[in-house]
Amino acid sequence: MAEENGMPEEATTEKPQNYEAAVARLEQIIERLDSGQAGLRETLDLCREGQELVGYCAGELDAVGEGLRELRLDELAAQLERGPQDQTAT
Repeated sequence: MAEENGMPEEATTEKPQNYEAAVARLEQIIERLDSGQAGLRETLDLCREGQELVGYCAGELDAVGEGLRELRLDELAAQLERGPQDQTAT
């Protein structure tokens, strides 16, 4: 898919191992596009890959955000359960 003109070997659109790997790959894509050395087809392929990576990263951030919301809800529920007992002792 990618040309052999300085393009990193990860030119396939495999699912990244994790968020950090996806961000690192996006940085490589941006550097390649900014270099002005990518041809028309390579640019299109890089843009498609970048779009998929951005979608993956957004999904990961949403999942983490949801996890944090759940933790806060659990914490709030625990406080509500303890609340009346703590208030009568004061």
